[in-house]
Amino acid sequence: MLAEGYAAVTTRRVAKQLGLTPGLIHYYFPTTDQLLVAVYRRASGNTDERLMKALASAHPIQALWKVHADAACTGLALEFAALANHRKVIRAELAASFDRSRRMQIDALAKLKLGRGLNLHGSRGLAVFLAGIARLIVMERSLGASRGHAEAKAIVAEWIRHLEGAPRRRQRKVAARGRGKAG
Repeated sequence: MLAEGYAAVTTRRVAKQLGLTPGLIHYYFPTTDQLLVAVYRRASGNTDERLMKALASAHPIQALWKVHADAACTGLALEFAALANHRKVIRAELAASFDRSRRMQIDALAKLKLGRGLNLHGSRGLAVFLAGIARLIVMERSLGASRGHAEAKAIVAEWIRHLEGAPRRRQRKVAARGRGKAG
């Protein structure tokens, strides 16, 4: 699906890649939709595990950003989102998964003591912001576009440092040098 897009996924191709017969695939998954839902559930379960680990880490916002910015993870989600435009069962599965995942992120972020000064409208805004910017960058990069990505990543990195209370080492060193020369 990642290599050739959702339209290239058939039970026959899946069977061939796995060294199985199409009949065996159809035995367990009578329809292609059932196969795709099973694949999505497995992938979203793996992503949820990664998100839980990220949110429990010492730097949860930074770790959350890394999960969202992972090209394979986000690329697969985007491919399933494109598929959801054509298959209602996939759309319903994605909506339920995104809602569950977002709730988990919002609850975890709400428990953090975030740095002051950046109003991202609480944990809800922060969760959507991180996922949205990361997905946009992954999507555009997969299309060969990258203008503004480095700057957007720099903005996100600065906000994460601010929100997690990490010191701005470089700026402090520069400021200290400047004071030393003046005094």
